[in-house]
Amino acid sequence: MTPDYWQQASTHLSKRCKVMRTLIKSYPGAQLRTRGDPFQTLARAIVGQQISVKAAQSVWDRTVIAAGRITPKNMLALSAEELRAAGNSRQKIAYMQDLAAHFADGRIKPRRWHSMEDDDVIAELVEVKGIGRWTAEMFLIFYLMRPNVFPVDDIGLIRAIEKHFHQGERLTKAEVLAYAERWAPWNTVATWYLWRSLDPIPVEY
Repeated sequence: MTPDYWQQASTHLSKRCKVMRTLIKSYPGAQLRTRGDPFQTLARAIVGQQISVKAAQSVWDRTVIAAGRITPKNMLALSAEELRAAGNSRQKIAYMQDLAAHFADGRIKPRRWHSMEDDDVIAELVEVKGIGRWTAEMFLIFYLMRPNVFPVDDIGLIRAIEKHFHQGERLTKAEVLAYAERWAPWNTVATWYLWRSLDPIPVEY
């Protein structure tokens, strides 16, 4: 599934920003896709915390092989040793198993999130161990496909802005955040193309 706003957003960004126009033209037909599964999206985002896209994909692929299929039940059935063998850190194993328990016992009710505001979804998600604001923002982008998410602390986004707009010069958080105003209300789309410009593997959670 892909967002129905993608073409509108791409056109808007192309008209407003020369750099974005170049990036969008560089990847014709490419766009955000969702896995359509809230548990998988959150578990995949946990795996991807603080490692490269390539490394995260490798660990995720091995985790899928170990689980057979990524579901809360299957995740809880895996031992810590099996998850560790797939390349997951002890901390991330604890996070994923806690997340699986939240889904399995009904403490998490994903259907509610579709009608909630972004900040309210984030506030609910960060109550789960191992889910901080960055992971919650990945969920907003890759599962709920919200159009205006700007993950200001994402290292890939920061580096892409520095590369394309400042010749690699390091920026402060406030300087990075200023771009959110420039690209609103389509920050998700701008972020996705900036990620894509840095990595041959499209970012997916």
